[in-house]
Amino acid sequence: MSAGLLSLLLVFAVPLVWVALAYNRLVGLRNALRNGFAQIDVQLKRRHDLVPGMVDVARAYLTHERQTLESVVAARQGAASARASAAARWSDGRAIEKLDAAESVLSGAVGRLFAVVEAHPDLKADATLAHLTEELVSTENRIGFARQAYNDSVTDYNNGVERFPENLVASAFSFRPATLLRATRSVAEREPVAVAL
Repeated sequence: MSAGLLSLLLVFAVPLVWVALAYNRLVGLRNALRNGFAQIDVQLKRRHDLVPGMVDVARAYLTHERQTLESVVAARQGAASARASAAARWSDGRAIEKLDAAESVLSGAVGRLFAVVEAHPDLKADATLAHLTEELVSTENRIGFARQAYNDSVTDYNNGVERFPENLVASAFSFRPATLLRATRSVAEREPVAVAL
């Protein structure tokens, strides 16, 4: 083989090998992102499964707190619907944002339910509710860790999609940046909580 033919092969082979390697790296990052979302999905389903049990136990004690219970049920239904939509379209930034918003509403409603439970000693002493509350707190911790891992995967993926020269391969094969999950949605939510003494 002549030196000219070998040089010509190298000129075409090196870029093709680089494109293949860059593409495979992006696929690996996208799959890690997909796995990260699946881990969140598992924990959110667990959370959504625990909430109705808490509402059922609380309902027996809190007939006068109907609005609180109904808001928890409605928030849970909205969050479950958003979770199903996001699971079906995990790479759609709008679906992730809707999931984020629905989960924030659910967290607020469950927080209000916890406040009501604290104000009712009989309900607070109920063993079933105590067990469900413990499970929910444990699940909330798992969700936090899963969200953190997901956001780390999103950052790695987005770096791969946006860095030059990999971004050329990403745009050629329709890799789009992913959306981070946020713990807060507004500036007011980031403010420290005022504690009255």
